[in-house]
Amino acid sequence: MWNNVKAKVVGLKILHGVCNYCTKRHASVGVWVKRTPEKHRRCGQIPGKTRVLVTRNYSTEPPWRVLFFGTDDFAVESLKLLSASRESNDRVVESLEVVTLSNDVPVKKFADQNKLPVHVWPLRDLQGRFDVGVVVSFGCLLREGLINQFPCGILNVHPSLLPRWRGPAPVFHTILHGDTVTGVTVMQIRPKRFDVGPILHQEIYQVPDNFTADQLGATLATKGAQLLIDTLRTLPERITNRREQAKDGATLAPKISTSMSWIIWEEQTCVQIDCLFRAIASRIPLRTIWMGKTIKLLDFAGKCNISLSGRGRIPVPGSMSYQKESNTLAVCCRDGWVGFKAVMLKKRLSAADFYNGYLHQSFQNRSGPPKQECLFHSNRDRTELHSAGEENSLTQQHTVH
Repeated sequence: MWNNVKAKVVGLKILHGVCNYCTKRHASVGVWVKRTPEKHRRCGQIPGKTRVLVTRNYSTEPPWRVLFFGTDDFAVESLKLLSASRESNDRVVESLEVVTLSNDVPVKKFADQNKLPVHVWPLRDLQGRFDVGVVVSFGCLLREGLINQFPCGILNVHPSLLPRWRGPAPVFHTILHGDTVTGVTVMQIRPKRFDVGPILHQEIYQVPDNFTADQLGATLATKGAQLLIDTLRTLPERITNRREQAKDGATLAPKISTSMSWIIWEEQTCVQIDCLFRAIASRIPLRTIWMGKTIKLLDFAGKCNISLSGRGRIPVPGSMSYQKESNTLAVCCRDGWVGFKAVMLKKRLSAADFYNGYLHQSFQNRSGPPKQECLFHSNRDRTELHSAGEENSLTQQHTVH
């Protein structure tokens, strides 16, 4: 079967040669054995004192046989381009199959709509059916035995510039910490730990002002999908030139939890509250304590220019001021005032409705310390108050494994 066979050792023993049947260059994973011609008639002759027993074949150039692991909308963007690549002029993908964790996720729905074969997790022996794996927002560690069944390894599309923001929620933490630069990384995964494998490709992205986590996630999903295709187009070269992640600059991006939504008025600045809202509010509303009850703060209006001079009292963190002209409830924090257009008590109330229904009488007293009705209090313990039934944590929409 093989002409001009040339040995190359990369982990498993690999043969490269031209197939007599299809004239395409292939590679075969094999094992080294002693010279026993009578027992090993399928062996390819190699100069020296050994033979190689061929066990299975895979391609060393595109198009690739790909197995895709994913769940959410972020992953669907990569799956779309992989699927389209099967029909493109510079075909990068020969065949495409899918692994997902549930029947009720976007990746499963896309696979069904496009008639892609779907595998049930956890997987059994793949028997050399794929050249490379691709993981995007999968959320499960892959065992070493599974990774080794892919001759070209398993790639991961991660929405950060690794090693910054390793973990399941890099997009949220990018916004939460006010990063102005981020990007996408295509890396090879390794067993036992998330996001520590060698980098094959990276692309930098400048984060626009006032971007939310949802907006950034959608943008990086598109960019990550294209970077994945570019990586697969030159995969052997990318693997040869891969680089290990730097030891310096590694940060963790743990899951977003409901405990992060409590505002600490005495400690957090206007900018920090702005970043917090843009990072998590589409999934977890910001919260505070009012009259011993949890109140959710909605429709963030940004920093407010408030002056209470001459009104007979000095504002303390948590103090409220209703701005009739803009229909905004302003709240004093560490270094200024931030505004909200609505709150959620028993039901959603506009700032005007909340002021007229609960605060108006108390605000008539302009002297002395502010009354309790006119103050929000920080939940320093960050425990769940009057929130029975809420989930303790929410995973990011693009868990990256």
